Amino acid sequence: MSAAQPAPEPVGGTRGFLPAVEGMRACAAMGVVLTHVAFQTGMSGGVDGRLLHRFDLAVAVFFALSGFLLWRGHAAAARGLRHRPPTGHYLRSRLVRIMPGYLVAVVVILTLLPEANRASITVWLANLTLTQVYVPLTLTAGLTQMWSLSVEVSFYLALPILAFVAYRLPVRARIPAIAAVALASLGWGLLPIHTAEGVNFLNWPPAYASWFAAGMLLAEWTVSPLGWAHRLARNRWAITGIALGAFLISASPLAGPDSLVPATLSQFVVRTAMGAIVAWALLAPLVLDRPGTEHRILGSPVMVTLGRWSYGLFVWHLAALVMVFPMVGTFMFGGDLVVVLVLTLVLGNAMAAVSYALIESPCRTALRRWEYRRVPVPPLDSSVTDAPEPAVARAASSSSTPRCAAPCTRP
Repeated sequence: MSAAQPAPEPVGGTRGFLPAVEGMRACAAMGVVLTHVAFQTGMSGGVDGRLLHRFDLAVAVFFALSGFLLWRGHAAAARGLRHRPPTGHYLRSRLVRIMPGYLVAVVVILTLLPEANRASITVWLANLTLTQVYVPLTLTAGLTQMWSLSVEVSFYLALPILAFVAYRLPVRARIPAIAAVALASLGWGLLPIHTAEGVNFLNWPPAYASWFAAGMLLAEWTVSPLGWAHRLARNRWAITGIALGAFLISASPLAGPDSLVPATLSQFVVRTAMGAIVAWALLAPLVLDRPGTEHRILGSPVMVTLGRWSYGLFVWHLAALVMVFPMVGTFMFGGDLVVVLVLTLVLGNAMAAVSYALIESPCRTALRRWEYRRVPVPPLDSSVTDAPEPAVARAASSSSTPRCAAPCTRP
């Protein structure tokens, strides 16, 4: 633990639970659903087609959210505000957060979905191990969106190493270093990397480092003295203009055709850079705001609940979409965007709610009970202080086997 720095003026993003961030997670999940529904209902061409397809930048918001929440504890530790998050606990929590619900979805989809139930053993193994972006032709029906989860899990594994390296930098150098890595990552496509046919190295984690870095920079600023970033984030007109401008550029021919894959390397760079800016601009007002700032819509109970289900919606929505087409009596690329979108969201969220209640939440609670069966109770990995995880601490004070009595927000 480094020598404590003078405590910066508090910002909203230092709180343990951020309802508006949970609401933004819900918006990101629905953005992913929207872009896939738009593509599969044949919405292409024209301004509306470009705008709808570019909602795939919702993935950038997901990556930035992970970067912010998982880096925040390390940013605080570098300034002496808490002890460094323990790597073992972090890796266990990531494993239990991601894999149970994911593995159930993979088994169900590859077994029952007609479009995917003849998968080879290679497809099975690549999907079960989240290595689809490295193994040729293993992104299969109902699971094609998992390329981004494969990238995100790679970031999870790399984060302790990144934190170890960053911890050796002077505090004042951390933000410039992260920004430099983000900028350098935009040149990933220029490297002479040769891959097997069916593998796109532009889908590998370094290509999207700027999206994670957008959140990591916000994490650093939440525990830094007030500066230009905080002032910009609190200027609603300016930050909205930045987000909207970057999104419109990403939807223009500069960032490629109105499809899910940019046509050229330069267009990929523009799209990726704009994704980082959009994600940063959407999250900054939520985490660099003044303490007590209300976010009535994003922080509402409905949005928080949808945010809690967002991972399940992401995992299950393509399977839900496949089921919706026969329900409405239409075929892929046959139109009916609004009807298909509404039904996919309803069915997808229902599946997500079941996944959360029966798989995700029980597994996370079981891990907490096992890890926190003894006191002292450690803080959340994402906490900026050494205060114990609230719900577990309450349970630990009344029982030798602590329980998580309330939703405990983990990244």
